[in-house]
Amino acid sequence: MRTRNTTLTTDQKALAVNLDKYKYGAIVEIGAGQEVARRFFQVGAAAGTIAKTMSAYDMAVSDDIYGHVDRYVSRARLLQMLDKEFSQVVARLAHLRPKNTTFFAYAATVTARSFKQKNECHGWVGIRLQLHPGAEPSDVIMHVRMLDNDNAQQSEALGILGVNLIHGAFFHHQNPEWVIEGLADGLGSERIEVDLIDFSGPYFEEVENRLMNLHLIRSWLTRAVVFNPDGQVVVPGELLYRKPVMVMRGSFKPVTCVNVDMMRSGLRQFSQLAEVNEHEVLSLAEVTMNSLVSGDNVDGADFLARIDLLASQGYTVMISDYVRFFRLRAYLRRYTQKPIGIVLSVRDFQFLFDEKYYEGLEGGILEAFGKLFPDNTHVYVYPSRPRGTDAAATITLDNVQVPDNLRHLLAHLKENDKLVAVQPQDDGHLHIDVAEVLAGLRRGRGEWESDVPEGVAQRIIESRLLGYDTE
Repeated sequence: MRTRNTTLTTDQKALAVNLDKYKYGAIVEIGAGQEVARRFFQVGAAAGTIAKTMSAYDMAVSDDIYGHVDRYVSRARLLQMLDKEFSQVVARLAHLRPKNTTFFAYAATVTARSFKQKNECHGWVGIRLQLHPGAEPSDVIMHVRMLDNDNAQQSEALGILGVNLIHGAFFHHQNPEWVIEGLADGLGSERIEVDLIDFSGPYFEEVENRLMNLHLIRSWLTRAVVFNPDGQVVVPGELLYRKPVMVMRGSFKPVTCVNVDMMRSGLRQFSQLAEVNEHEVLSLAEVTMNSLVSGDNVDGADFLARIDLLASQGYTVMISDYVRFFRLRAYLRRYTQKPIGIVLSVRDFQFLFDEKYYEGLEGGILEAFGKLFPDNTHVYVYPSRPRGTDAAATITLDNVQVPDNLRHLLAHLKENDKLVAVQPQDDGHLHIDVAEVLAGLRRGRGEWESDVPEGVAQRIIESRLLGYDTE
């Protein structure tokens, strides 16, 4: 089995591209200097690789070259740059270069650390390349966040990232996971975050971009990725920016009627907060990575089935590597200062009040709750009722049992509206247990069909999702 060479330095990667006389193209960078081009020039032999480099910093100049755009650091601007530069280099040079030349254009539009202000440092980076001489081009584009504290370090990191992308796209295109894993070479996860990647074009027609974005998390390039209800990967910061956010965590294997009522009921109470406009709320169904991993592997079909079923119900889906709720809250706080709500089944309440869950934190459970509730954050607790019992057996926030030494902590959080009891809109679903539903669907048709939303059972049966009828 072949393995990726992880020992190559940035200079060795740049030189490998430069010494291949059949790879030829343009490098255009706006926002953090000419760091990628500089890397190729400083290692030597760049005349065999680079036809042109450019930085069009002035907006009027940039618009004159690429056309007008509403936002200069955007996917739209990146695609304008790739369109212009690739078509230009092919039109000007295809008849002059050797027939087996593969042309490329690398582009980046970023906003790095400003001299005047500490702004959000992010950008769009991509490459358009021929993977065979004369072929229609394919693209790899991504959204990045720069995590260094000064402009010089951010520029250096972008230079390394750009070399990694160009080298990976040319030499590892047959294994897109390797392209992703190689992005962090020479950087680590402390300097750059890649929270969206998209492979497109004829060479990448078979690539499942949702799995590639999941691989960003597995490669420590980001801690969370987000899919809209159309199944498209979206930039979390753009989606979450200045919005109130309601999160429902679950395995959603599959999404059930109780999930639907949890979110609907939680949203109704969340929207009663003075700072929340219910029309602005972003509702997220969040799945943690540890519920997707089996051993050391992710079952891609299982993951895609869950995403598709949630999308069929109109959910925006977040996959995150945040096991502890306070880390999830901190992630959301990067992008919004509006209220955050987390809706949680009382069935999962023991995790919240399990002190072992917080081992490794100096302040233990108190530190965790201090970080979860420092501002306008509320946890909405949805009730449950064992199957076959009456209303008297319902478990709610008011009667749920916690360890004796934590009873006063629970009372404090309830008294201060940090923990809020949710009133179900439809209490006919309180008995539903997702593990029972999954076990039922794996036996084939049956009672489980009434425990999932309309349309979900049909999709599971028709497409044989989640192991339907395998037992």
